[in-house]
Parts: sequence; structure tokens; C-alpha cells
Amino acid sequence: MSVQSIAQLLIVPDEILCEMHEEGDACDVIVRMDDGTVYTALFATLSYIHRQLSLTWMVTESIAHTPPVRYAVLDTPHIIVEELQLNTIEDTIDNMVAQDVFESLFTRVTEDEIADGDRRIKTSGHTTQEIAQAVIEEVLVLLDD
Repeated sequence: MSVQSIAQLLIVPDEILCEMHEEGDACDVIVRMDDGTVYTALFATLSYIHRQLSLTWMVTESIAHTPPVRYAVLDTPHIIVEELQLNTIEDTIDNMVAQDVFESLFTRVTEDEIADGDRRIKTSGHTTQEIAQAVIEEVLVLLDD
């Protein structure tokens, strides 16, 4: 395999954007790779998990004929870190890329274009590139170091 073909296989983060949740124990992270592909994941602390457990306790406590229980269901990719500092998030992402697990832990939010003869077909993702771009440009608030 040539050096050029190996370089084409590497994913390299170009921009990392974070939006802190109001509670301060989790943040949405959007990563734009150098090829324009956009990925997202939720970075959270252990206090976020504890808060989720408390919330389910309160909800299950109010449901008749069910025992209250603490549990958390994590339906989107969650990456648990000790602190939500930008350098911690960046270092975590760099480690995931180096270990070749990044793409399995983040959700890709861009659409793929597949060549089919003379036409190009877009495959659906969870979120379109346009929505991801709007979030990046208009909604996201960056974390300060």
C-alpha cells in the first residue's frame, strides 16, 4: 500500500466544536474532518450519569404500581470523561482516531454520495449535512479553554 493510499484512509479532525448543556455535566461535540465529513457524540461526566439515574428514579417513583428504580438508557453515543475541558475532549478524540475506534463511537451526520454510472445518489444519514452545517454556524457555542 502506498503512502498516498494510506493517507487517504486516515481520518483527521479539522475542527472540533462543543456546546455545553445547561447543567454543565455534558456537552454536544461536533467534529468536522479534513475531508468535510461531520460526526457527533455526547461527552459527559459521571455527574451526568448520576443525574440521569436520579431523573429516572423521580419518574418511576411517580408511576403507580411500579417500583422506583435508578437506571440510565444511553441512546446516542456517549463518551464519559472526567472533565469537559476542550483540551480533554480534543485529546480523547485524538486517542480514538489513533486507536481506529473513532468512527464506531461517533455518529456520522453527513450524507454519502455514491457514484452509480453517470449519476450520483445520496444515501441518508441520521442528520443531513445542511442541518449539521446550520448547527455549526448558527447554534453552537464554543467552549473556552
